[in-house]
Amino acid sequence: MRLTTRSRYGTRMLLDIAQHCESGPVRIQDIADRQGVSAKYLEKLIRKLKDVGFIKSKRGPKGGHSLALPASDILIGEVVHALEGDGSLVECRVGKEDCERLDVCLTRRIWTEAADAMYAHLNSITLTDLLADAEKCSNPEATPMLMD
Repeated sequence: MRLTTRSRYGTRMLLDIAQHCESGPVRIQDIADRQGVSAKYLEKLIRKLKDVGFIKSKRGPKGGHSLALPASDILIGEVVHALEGDGSLVECRVGKEDCERLDVCLTRRIWTEAADAMYAHLNSITLTDLLADAEKCSNPEATPMLMD
C-alpha cells in the first residue's frame, strides 16, 4: 500500500499547526508556504480533518486553524484513516460485492492482517511523538551520540 499525499500532507499540516499555533490560529496560506503545498489542496484536507474533529477554524482577520484536541490525543493512524478511507490494502476486505473469490481466497487473511498491523503501529504514534522527534532533529545536543 502506498499512502497518498492526503495522508502525508495532512499529517504535515497538523504538525505545522501544532508548531505555529502559540500566537493564535494558523492561516492556511502560511502553512502552504512553509510546506510547499497548494493552499487549495490543504483546504480540502482541512475540511476532512474538521469533520472528524482534529481541527477547529476561526473566521475573520485574526482567523485561521488550530488543533481541536491536544496533540497527544491525535493518533497518526486516525489521521490516515480519516484522509484515506476504510484502511484496506485490498478491496476484498470490505465485502463480497467487491470480490467474487472472497469465500475461497487463501490470501485475504494476510492482507487484512497487514492492514491491521500498519494501523496498530500508526495508532501508537501521536502528534506529540512527532513533535518530540522534530525537537530532537533541531537540537542535536538533545540526542545522545554513540561513541566507539
